[in-house]
Amino acid sequence: MTEVTRLIATIKRKLKAAGLTYRDVAQALDLSEPSIKRLLSEGRLTVDRLAQFSELLSMTMSELLMEAEAPVTLLHGLSADQEAALVASEKQLLVTVCALSHWSIDDIVSAYRLSEAECVKYLLVLDRMEIIELKPGNRIRLRVARDFDWLPDGPIRNFFLQQALPDFMKSRFDVPGEVMGFAHGMLTQSAYEQLQIEMRKLRARFSALHDQSVDAPLADRRGTALLLTARAWEPEAFRSLRRAESEPPSASSVA
Repeated sequence: MTEVTRLIATIKRKLKAAGLTYRDVAQALDLSEPSIKRLLSEGRLTVDRLAQFSELLSMTMSELLMEAEAPVTLLHGLSADQEAALVASEKQLLVTVCALSHWSIDDIVSAYRLSEAECVKYLLVLDRMEIIELKPGNRIRLRVARDFDWLPDGPIRNFFLQQALPDFMKSRFDVPGEVMGFAHGMLTQSAYEQLQIEMRKLRARFSALHDQSVDAPLADRRGTALLLTARAWEPEAFRSLRRAESEPPSASSVA
């Protein structure tokens, strides 16, 4: 990544953390919204423009340049104890999910029955875990990698299986905006491994779409859950009819 690219990425990140849209920036800099998008896509910033962006972000140019150059270690996962601390409180878990979804403190307070002081308390927990960096003005800077994931058999996954999944599956998935696909077939081991690769690709695409959506106003974004599962499986009703000496063949189901 070039110095200019890092600088532009830093400006975009800081604008997002401050809750500033391209329209807000255009009004502050007395430019059109397309001009702002062009400036940030082409990276042709004059010293005067850089000074304007710095002022808008309540930073000096030196601070902005230093932050662009500072290496950031991104988290790929947490320990079991850290995950347990997040699920120990519903409010802590809520603020964690909101922060990972690029919500600001104002967004959280306006949507949920939480005070700003409560949000700051829970965000400081995330700051200590280095999931986020809580910046001046209570701005939130994420410090997680795109492939950040919860432990396979950790507290977060167990919470999901025990509490969130039953709630998620209450729907019949037969209304506009909801979809469910279920397929059953007989796969070889190599075919099953290829299926897992395709599932990882879809999850990566979901993460990319999440990143593409963060610039949109919160009102235009909806919490969306994607559940991908696969296992060798035969319905219990079928298994009960098997002959004692018959071994179940390898069958795979995907939801």
